[in-house]
Amino acid sequence: MGWFAALVWPLMKEGQVFYADYAKPEGFCDEAWKAIYQYVFALANGAEGWYSNDWIAPKHKGVAICSCNDGLRPVIIKVERVNE
Repeated sequence: MGWFAALVWPLMKEGQVFYADYAKPEGFCDEAWKAIYQYVFALANGAEGWYSNDWIAPKHKGVAICSCNDGLRPVIIKVERVNE
């Protein structure tokens, strides 16, 4: 008999906000950082769109929607360039 329980990732909470440029922010999951750091780096260096600009509508420039690689406890992350 098979059994699967949905797991909640204890390191990430819905609605959390982290600010970063090139280094992983304190308290951010190491594995999630590995999945998104290239987008953080690209946005910090002026990237505007992804995949022929059809992944996210052009009106949302400076945004990437990423997911952690953990298939049992997936976390969806919105990476957004801010001017602070």
